[in-house]
Amino acid sequence: MSGPSAPAIWEARNLVVAGALAPLLVLTGALGFALPPDWALLSGAPAYNLFHIAGGLAGIALVLRAGGRGAVGFNLAFGLIDLYQAVAGSVDLFPAALFAYRPLDDVLHVTLGLGLVGLGALGRGRGATEAPARGDPARGGTGTGVT
Repeated sequence: MSGPSAPAIWEARNLVVAGALAPLLVLTGALGFALPPDWALLSGAPAYNLFHIAGGLAGIALVLRAGGRGAVGFNLAFGLIDLYQAVAGSVDLFPAALFAYRPLDDVLHVTLGLGLVGLGALGRGRGATEAPARGDPARGGTGTGVT
């Protein structure tokens, strides 16, 4: 017998990361409202705090409703949003003025964005040219070894 497939392993890793990141986003947003502005290393703009809370709640909902597949979707989407925010902060696109980015925000957006997109891409499973696993119904196979 063989162990779990590589896509299943990456999906499980996405679940661990999204399961930790989503509540951390909610906490980050809440702390942004609670801490004095001079203590903040990141932007403490109210809109930015609300964005973190909403994103974290969406991530929690996806993980609870859709498990590993939801985690993969959350990591991909949030990673792409992070990368966009890094660009927006650098060239003053929406929502840079509203979110009042600080330099550390851009560093975190690039780092998290690349990591989340990479992890989410690995969790998506087989490539478009790979045939479904015949014995694995979760991957498009029949479960009988016959396609």
